[in-house]
Amino acid sequence: MTPATLVTGARAAQRERAIDAAMVPGSDTVIILEGLAEGDSPLAAYADLPEGSWRPAIHRIAPGCLCCAGNLVLRVTLNRILRRPPAQLFISLADPTHVGQLRASLSAAPYDTLLCLGADLAA
Repeated sequence: MTPATLVTGARAAQRERAIDAAMVPGSDTVIILEGLAEGDSPLAAYADLPEGSWRPAIHRIAPGCLCCAGNLVLRVTLNRILRRPPAQLFISLADPTHVGQLRASLSAAPYDTLLCLGADLAA
């Protein structure tokens, strides 16, 4: 099962800094970010690393509640990622209003056998 962490916070840059601090360098890491990057994203530096360097796989999806409007996009993205499960998965939420509903959705079939949801990470 893939360890998954839901990341909440007021600004994208704060959430991305929290993810950057929580990642285990060298491990197969995937990050799903809801919303657009801000100019001060610490994750942007990974795109500039030379070929062959360790870097997390970053997937950005359009802003919209991931358990409501963005549910289909999240499911498609997750299904693609989980074909080759990473060592760690972070899902950054632009709006934590429905984090409980998203957690319930990710704890139900088919994700209940694929993901191990850890404690939420508040940025």
